[in-house]
Amino acid sequence: MSTVSVTEPQAKRQKVMSKVIGTHSGTFHCDEALAVFLLKQTEAYRDADVVRTRDPAVLNGCDIVVDVGAVYDPAQQRYDHHQRGFSEVLGLGFTTKLSSAGLVYKHFGNEIIAKKLGLSVQDEKVAYVYKLLYRDFIEALDAIDNGISQYPTDIEPRYRNKTDLSSRVARLNPRWNQETGAAILDERFKEASALTGKEFTEQLDFYADSWLPARDLVTELVNSSKANFDATGKVLLFEKFVPWKEHLFDLEKEAGNGIEEGVATYIVYPDEIAQQWRIQAVPVSPQSFESRKALPEPWRGIRDDELSKLIGVDGGVFVHASGFIGGNKTKEGALEMAKKALDF
Repeated sequence: MSTVSVTEPQAKRQKVMSKVIGTHSGTFHCDEALAVFLLKQTEAYRDADVVRTRDPAVLNGCDIVVDVGAVYDPAQQRYDHHQRGFSEVLGLGFTTKLSSAGLVYKHFGNEIIAKKLGLSVQDEKVAYVYKLLYRDFIEALDAIDNGISQYPTDIEPRYRNKTDLSSRVARLNPRWNQETGAAILDERFKEASALTGKEFTEQLDFYADSWLPARDLVTELVNSSKANFDATGKVLLFEKFVPWKEHLFDLEKEAGNGIEEGVATYIVYPDEIAQQWRIQAVPVSPQSFESRKALPEPWRGIRDDELSKLIGVDGGVFVHASGFIGGNKTKEGALEMAKKALDF
């Protein structure tokens, strides 16, 4: 990425043929570092140069400007958020005011995601990942840059966290007692943009290569279990292990897929490392420790032969003290435990 700072005497420079991304000079932040990276992933700006300046004449000669200029106007390719009265949000249920990262993501994110997934920008999977990626990655950067607290300000944090991406980008700026200048800041900005881009790409890769395949597999396993084992869907048999919690809850909320909300009670799946089978109670929400129906209280904390005798099922291994999970040596035994727990 070619990055240069431009001072006022250079304002009348001859415009080069390649496109130019403009952003502000001086101290940099996470939002414009990521905004520039995102633009470099698009077809229009992948080969663009980057100019860092606050000179309006130079900015007016750029093809696109982010985080400076006090204008938000997609028609003019201007994406600043500092101006009075700015209140743009992503939509889709999100209410956090956008920074320059969120603005660029709002207008170019679908293109970037579609390219990674090898799909049309209209594909429903692109829209699904677009929302997830904002929720899990971009929104926090928007909030931090706009000074929006994660929790009510009257609550005293129990600890400080300075390991977030915005803090790490901030530390790339020269310290107060270190040498600085336009050239040094430009080089540090390149590092910052590369850092934000690496973590954005890792998150997008996770969704493309792990999250979406898991979601597809959970859909397949739920439908297979209902067709071949339990038509009610209360006990779901997964013949292979897959991270399922968030996917199950997402799928329950979608209409038309035959997966009813709140019905699934137990998931039976293989523990391939222990070469055993697990029966896990479905929680009331993906992050909750409370189950829709925990394994029966008399079973909890009991192990091995004592457990098998108590419940009348061979191969018992354990039931956790909280009742959220149990184990059996065989698939058949785990399924029988699930059936008995359902009727308990």
